[in-house]
Amino acid sequence: MPSDSKRGRLPFEPRNNNKKEKPEKTAPATTVKQKRKATSRNSRPNSNLSAIPDVVSKRMGRRMAIFCGIPSALGMLSLLVFYWLKANEVVELPPYAAFAVSFGFLGLGVLGLSYGLFSASWDEERVGSALGGGEFKLNLGRTRDAWKASKKADS
Repeated sequence: MPSDSKRGRLPFEPRNNNKKEKPEKTAPATTVKQKRKATSRNSRPNSNLSAIPDVVSKRMGRRMAIFCGIPSALGMLSLLVFYWLKANEVVELPPYAAFAVSFGFLGLGVLGLSYGLFSASWDEERVGSALGGGEFKLNLGRTRDAWKASKKADS
């Protein structure tokens, strides 16, 4: 099981500063064009701390495409199969059977999006396992901890 040291801060997680940053004041003489340039150059302070690294985002995208794409494709393919069965009078199936099967596969596709996101290793140096069961537990725990911490901070 993962220890608390593994559940530490990731390289792309923002630091938990308790100090409130004061917003920068701009001179009233700046034009709208100058403000747009300033915000486009530096839209988020410390963006390198909160951005997801490219390696990790590609890993997440691949997993989400696999775990969502396969069930979604099967859901759409099942509609074609049911149509073919009905048109060629191979088997007489009720319409709700086609709906239930395709809806089930498409529902698995939606769950696959979340599983693909959480099953990817969020550590840049570690690829993780093929199915990502351990990474899923670790990342879900991190998310739950962050959610609880934000709830405490709000109250």
